Amino acid sequence: MSFATERTGGGLRIVRLANFVAPASGGLRTALRELGKGFKEAGHEPVLVVPGDRHTDQETEQGRVITLPAPMLPGTGGYRVLTDKRRVAALLEELAPDRLEVSDRTTLRWTGKWARRARVPAVMVSHETADGVLRTWGLSENLSRRAADALNIRTAHTYARVVCTTEFAEREFVRIGARNVVRAPLGVDLEQRHPALRDPALRDRHARGDETLLVMCSRLSVEKRPGTALDALEALLLRGRRVVLVVAGDGPLRARLEQRAQERRLPVTFLGHVGDRDLLGALQASADVCLAPGPAETFGLAALEAMACGTPVVASAFSALPEVIGSAGATAVNTGDAFADAIELLMERSEGERRQAARARAECFGWKNAVDAFLAAHDAQPDTAPSAAGDARARDAAREGVR
Repeated sequence: MSFATERTGGGLRIVRLANFVAPASGGLRTALRELGKGFKEAGHEPVLVVPGDRHTDQETEQGRVITLPAPMLPGTGGYRVLTDKRRVAALLEELAPDRLEVSDRTTLRWTGKWARRARVPAVMVSHETADGVLRTWGLSENLSRRAADALNIRTAHTYARVVCTTEFAEREFVRIGARNVVRAPLGVDLEQRHPALRDPALRDRHARGDETLLVMCSRLSVEKRPGTALDALEALLLRGRRVVLVVAGDGPLRARLEQRAQERRLPVTFLGHVGDRDLLGALQASADVCLAPGPAETFGLAALEAMACGTPVVASAFSALPEVIGSAGATAVNTGDAFADAIELLMERSEGERRQAARARAECFGWKNAVDAFLAAHDAQPDTAPSAAGDARARDAAREGVR
């Protein structure tokens, strides 16, 4: 199998690798798409390589997207992982990237060494905190911190730069003294996500007029702590509140959560993965409060999308979301009562006040700023993209910085 490597323009070829991207993926899939679109619009040549059930190679709005056949990881609800290092390395050799961007801190970390040997500047994107994920899987704080530090030291040493989307995500690298960390926030499509998407008929389908409609848009996996949303719902019901919950998302914990809701007669609707982005936006805009209980989130795109729709968010105090939502939402420790308290606090505000505050905060996070920040991390800003005539010289100069 051969992959054409002819260049389509004068910009840099930015090859991006990602694992744990499935058709039902949420935030990571969105980030990859929007950043790819921005790179392409800036005159560069983005190439995304992800795992799939078969080989595909397509030109899309986000640039070229290649899927390589990869096995499904058991117990993850559909995630696949690129495990054939030889095949991935051969593809990288053929693609001859000018920049490498990796969105997987575990199974693809070996590509940093490949990039050093090939003298290709490479960045690792931190989409979650290592110690946060380890804690959600049951490790003690001490053990998770030690393991995370060891992993992060190797990552910072291997890659030219580590990109963190928030100050929260940056902390674990600052802790180990890494000096090659750069900040690049993610963004939200402020046109596709807007308060005007609010749909009274959709809201009436899920909640009566006197009920508070809670929505959680999340992958139903252990690191996202989706059970906290059900805990909060149950706590509010015990307080006599009229409230319902709609869950948009799928994952390995779905069956267990559905069983719990049925056994305790909780008013929860599980929609599964919502592939229709317009419908998802309408759902986010029609909710009274959106919940984001994941404690390891380093940004929280679904929460930001809800805020762009004018819906305030209650998020885990242990995540990066307090930094993102500011005073436009509320945060709580990961217990049902704490989340219930935060929901009640938000609902004490007038509807107009809380919706305007949510939208105003989201407007601080456009995708253009995110794209510019990521390109700066690659030393590939739009205004410094090389011309076709100077392309080879620019690539050679870039590689001189890789040792």
